[in-house]
Amino acid sequence: MSDTAPDRIHPAARMHAEEYRAGQIDRREFLTRATCLGVASTVAYGMIGLDAPALAQTATQDGGSLRIQMEVRALKDPRITDWPQIANIYRGWLEYLSEYQRDGSIRPMLLESWEVSDDARTYTLKLRPGITWSNGDALTAEHVAHNFRRWCDRTVEGNSMASRMGDMVDPETDQIREGVLEVVDDTTLRLNLASPDIAIIANVADYPGAVVHPSYDGSDPANGDMIGTGPFRLESHEVGVKSVLRRREDFDWWGKEAEGFGGASLDEIVYLDYGSDPAAWLAALESDEVDMLYESVGEFIEIMDSLDLVKSEAVTASTICIRANQEAEVDGQKPYADVRVRKALQMAMDNNVLLELGYSGLGVTAENHHVCPIHPDYAEVDNPVVYDPEGAMALLEEAGFADFEHELISIDDDWRKNTTDAAAALLRDAGIKVRRTVLPGNTFWNDWAKFPFSSTNWNQRPLGVQVLALAYRSGEAWNETAYASPEFDAKLAEAMGIASAEERKVVMKELEQMLIDDGVIIQPYWRSLFRHYKQGVTGAEVHPLYEIPTYQLGFAAT
Repeated sequence: MSDTAPDRIHPAARMHAEEYRAGQIDRREFLTRATCLGVASTVAYGMIGLDAPALAQTATQDGGSLRIQMEVRALKDPRITDWPQIANIYRGWLEYLSEYQRDGSIRPMLLESWEVSDDARTYTLKLRPGITWSNGDALTAEHVAHNFRRWCDRTVEGNSMASRMGDMVDPETDQIREGVLEVVDDTTLRLNLASPDIAIIANVADYPGAVVHPSYDGSDPANGDMIGTGPFRLESHEVGVKSVLRRREDFDWWGKEAEGFGGASLDEIVYLDYGSDPAAWLAALESDEVDMLYESVGEFIEIMDSLDLVKSEAVTASTICIRANQEAEVDGQKPYADVRVRKALQMAMDNNVLLELGYSGLGVTAENHHVCPIHPDYAEVDNPVVYDPEGAMALLEEAGFADFEHELISIDDDWRKNTTDAAAALLRDAGIKVRRTVLPGNTFWNDWAKFPFSSTNWNQRPLGVQVLALAYRSGEAWNETAYASPEFDAKLAEAMGIASAEERKVVMKELEQMLIDDGVIIQPYWRSLFRHYKQGVTGAEVHPLYEIPTYQLGFAAT
């Protein structure tokens, strides 16, 4: 995309530049919108009269072993991967077509560029020339087409990429539609969509979108040396203990010569699992067992600020949702199928209290609809949820569930447990019966989408429509609320096809209000993310999507 000329700039990107200058969208919103449409980030900055930021500090020392505190979970077929910690391990050898940046822009990775038709129905994807797989095969457009077929296979249980592919999936066959893929030549693939979709480039940048070799059969990536285009290989992987990546010395990685990719300077990256207690993470830093944290949370942020560490911060659309599963059966009845019950749970919550007690106030309150003010498509709603504990109890009485005891489930970590504890206390203050169940990580994650009433953390996506499609569209793999509204689905499809910021906000406002009015979630706050790491570590800044770009990590020469 670095060769994008002004006369090739998508007309919608020009419109977004005008919206930025008129104060209708902010810089992050503009960058996400423009780069999704194929405008290089340097050109996008120039369109609004700004200089592109300098590249992040890269390693000036070759070699070394970097130790990172992070949960080490079982690896999966990338398209069914459901947590970024898993993806951060296979990022060592698997790469992506595009990559979301800290400033909100999206840059090409395996792609060299992309062009989007004026009606957002045709995407022309151009691969970087000269990329090879670790077995020596050249990366081709047919390989990318193979990945789109995998992503669109809705018959694979847990394949959340299918929800990201929009109408590329044929509802009759649950496979990719006939005629979507057009292999133009060895390095060019064209996507021919039936309806506009502005989120394709952002969706293939999400962590389940890693590109795999055509020979991959969906088996455990920890078994054997999985073919990839990245600079590292997996040396060992022990769930709950440690995962080790080693740099491939017999492989000429394409990124060594590409600007902004850091050169993959490390010999080794070691992920170490210290469980879910932040006190253990702090102890590991203080005893020189790790060089970098996955994240810093709660009261431990202030403690680590007092140490000789680098602190990185990102304002994000990451959050926690406390949700009822509308199809869940409890003691022979479905309490959460009744919208009055769900609304009562919302009304009993004070989101300011949940932010303060759950996350030490390190964020901003939210509005229970999962679209963040930093999303390009956010719209302010007219009728937010009002804290009303007395009204909540009255609704439960009307629904016949005044004496029902809710079981509120969470994981046993710091901020998620604390937030859920605070939610339970607010329910009790309203006179609502509730018991708390706290589960260890392995037990919780096995059934995270199936609990009747529980809390789940959700990471940021670049676009609000992405989040809504993943989490609330009928029948999707990650729809943990079991929300199924044909009206919502139709409105979401409409929003996905609107390029204009102001026009899309009109539809998004309706979608957000529907989630509120249907009592789908309690979504109390947006999180600022923090990470601490040792002086001299490079490429370790916290990413809004929790991505750890292994190729950028390294050490500054001392």
